[in-house]
Amino acid sequence: MNGNTPYAGLPGETSAGRRAAADVPELSSTQRRTLSRDVSRIAARTREFLPDEYVVDADVAGGQSGFQVTVAVQPPVGHPVSAGFRPDLEEATEELITADERDEVARGLAASAALQVKQAVSDNVTPTAK
Repeated sequence: MNGNTPYAGLPGETSAGRRAAADVPELSSTQRRTLSRDVSRIAARTREFLPDEYVVDADVAGGQSGFQVTVAVQPPVGHPVSAGFRPDLEEATEELITADERDEVARGLAASAALQVKQAVSDNVTPTAK
């Protein structure tokens, strides 16, 4: 049964549970800098939507399946929220993450972080008017 899965490995080439090196995309130093710049822009844009009490951080990490971008927000109360994705390196031109994608991620994270705060304090706040 294990021989029928893509994780069984290729005899003499790839051991079980490992991916072939050709399957994992590599980033050039220019692509890595561009990706880091784009992720920093997402974090900066997210900070623009939120008050200073929210902590925003971004990371570019490599793993077995390639590079992944993560942007996370820790609200003053409530659970942290994050967005993780893999940009398409093959179709990339000057930007690995387009301006529209950066804005979409930043808005979504800011909205999710604000919702976490609202849910965390909703039971403790009495409405002043209806």
